[in-house]
Amino acid sequence: MLQLAESDVVRRTIERAPVSRSVVARYVSGTAIEDAVRAASELRSTNRLVTIDHLGEDVTEVVQAERNRDIYVQLLRALSSHQLSQFGAAEVSVKLSAVGQSLPHDGEKIALEHARAICVAAQVAGTTVTLDMEDHTTTDSTLSILRELRADFPWVGAVIQSYLRRSEGDCRDLAGEGSRVRLCKGAYKEPESVAFTDTDDVDLAYVRCLKILMAGDGYPMVASHDPRLVEIARALASHHHRTPDTYEFQMLYGIRPTEQTRIADRGHQMRVYVPFGDQWYGYLMRRMAERPANTMFFVRSLLSRS
Repeated sequence: MLQLAESDVVRRTIERAPVSRSVVARYVSGTAIEDAVRAASELRSTNRLVTIDHLGEDVTEVVQAERNRDIYVQLLRALSSHQLSQFGAAEVSVKLSAVGQSLPHDGEKIALEHARAICVAAQVAGTTVTLDMEDHTTTDSTLSILRELRADFPWVGAVIQSYLRRSEGDCRDLAGEGSRVRLCKGAYKEPESVAFTDTDDVDLAYVRCLKILMAGDGYPMVASHDPRLVEIARALASHHHRTPDTYEFQMLYGIRPTEQTRIADRGHQMRVYVPFGDQWYGYLMRRMAERPANTMFFVRSLLSRS
């Protein structure tokens, strides 16, 4: 699946298939800001929290990075005007490569400046920002930008991918008071030298990282659809006498929506990751690679609409 995510031929074929658009609508809220705001409003009506990602990573021109920055600023204003952002109820997730990190000249500096502008807009809107993590080559740069931002915006969230062999150490560094950390398994094609590749090893690494975060003074964000890991997280939270407002669960838009509402109805904080934008192909391929059940959801949707 990760190889397909990098294939231009397969991407063009799938993007042009009439059935794809209708299926993608289940997992991507739409292409425009108003689509993301509509989805956020619907989710909030069922007591679910929201984080919104504008799809469009690995930009190659400064003007693209500036456009993505502006879209986030406009999105945050829209969330505020619809009274969705207060107290972090609806926040945003930002891939730094979308705002310039991978540009050949001063990419990290440009990404920091653009992320700072997004954080200013989030602060005005009364909400937060989480920096998404991408492939392992960007990890040090992303954590460096995170440290810079947290000097002025201590609420900026980080993402740690459990399949990276370094992640336990990163979790220890980020488990301090006030630190928001989303723990996910990881969905990029990585060499075995830097990442666990066996499914069981990834799950075990996830639990080890989760233990560190739950034992720390920060705010863990448990990003998983796996019922076993959800139950382990709940048990660890209870073991460390955490109240429901000191951690949260996260799941993807369109995946296990009934379970999402069940978790929220039981008094836990449940946040839904809502993507929007035209560049949905890479996102969707990574989601299917991350969990085989996601692939089956997609295939069944194709068959049911064919």
